[in-house]
Amino acid sequence: MDIGPPNPEDEMSYCDSLLDGPVPRPSRVCHGSASAPDARAQGVPRATAATGACKKGDDGEKGSVGVRGFTGGKGDRGYKGAKGDTGVEGPHGGPGPQGEAGACPESCEVVQGPAGDAGLPGKTGVRGVPGQKGSRGDKGDKGDIGDIGPIGVPGSDGTKGEQGAEGECNCHDGESGVDGPKGSTGLKGNKGDIGSSGGSGRPGIKGQQGDLGDMGMPGIPGPCTPVMKSAFCAALTRSYPAPNNPVAFPRILYNIQMNYNPENGVYRAPVNGTYVFSYNVIAFKKVLKVGLFHNFMPVVKTTEPTELSTASQNVVLHMNMGDMAWLQVKNELTNGMYTSDESSSTFCGFLLFPDNCDLPVFSRNHFEQSTTAPNYGWDAPTTQTP
Repeated sequence: MDIGPPNPEDEMSYCDSLLDGPVPRPSRVCHGSASAPDARAQGVPRATAATGACKKGDDGEKGSVGVRGFTGGKGDRGYKGAKGDTGVEGPHGGPGPQGEAGACPESCEVVQGPAGDAGLPGKTGVRGVPGQKGSRGDKGDKGDIGDIGPIGVPGSDGTKGEQGAEGECNCHDGESGVDGPKGSTGLKGNKGDIGSSGGSGRPGIKGQQGDLGDMGMPGIPGPCTPVMKSAFCAALTRSYPAPNNPVAFPRILYNIQMNYNPENGVYRAPVNGTYVFSYNVIAFKKVLKVGLFHNFMPVVKTTEPTELSTASQNVVLHMNMGDMAWLQVKNELTNGMYTSDESSSTFCGFLLFPDNCDLPVFSRNHFEQSTTAPNYGWDAPTTQTP
């Protein structure tokens, strides 16, 4: 700390105190006008110092303690010293005196005080010796049923195990035992419940058509059969059918009474009566000549050119039981009958009303002969009677 230049008067007072003392203190220089530096500090007499020709004298006796000088200013902070060496460990202190005995409260029950703050974790101690196994405790109460856990992930299929060794068979048939005695007859059982009705059986095979009977007396009408019905309708499935044969229409649209045969395209009248027939066929790329035949006799014929066109007819006929009707094309050059997914050719017919319930009186052997040796000509037959 800077305290400014020294005061001359204070300086002289300080030098005089040093010279008058029993032992001069050489720590400070006196700055008198007639004194040389450090003259009084070296024990030179005052008069000699004033002349300026001071000589060192003999050491004097130690003087008494001088007046305490003024306190100097605080010096600047020094540098931090080096860390000192660790001191020697002191001796352990002895145990302290025993404290006073505590007083028991009224209840003499141990009251647990509040928990203190958690201390710093201590060093891990040495692992202790395993303790002895304790005695088995009492069985605890059954706990509450826990919540159902989530469905676990299905485990993967295990590997297929190796096939075991084939076992040895040391089996032997034993000897037949002796027949036991016949038991007594048991009691008669109660009558069982009636079983449920069985399902309908499969329909039987259609029987062969019977012979045609004789026709009733002419002019005497028999009782009408209004419930008699017959109808059919079928479609062509193959274009350009073969000539000189009835054209088969295999795809059945209606044939509940089964009077139409889809295999050969022929319809048989079930009773005497009035029938209605119609056809609607497509002609394509070839000339089409088609006709409706009744018992080998052409009834109506239709001719269509080679371009795409339609041949149609509606005919009302009287037919006796067993009579036949079908469609037929003329020849190979005129069989332009056509069908496709967008164009259909059909042949249909139905019983308009029956005549009566009596059977024909005249024989129809000529009809049976015509079916055994048919002559499917385009024109009227020369040897068969219509």
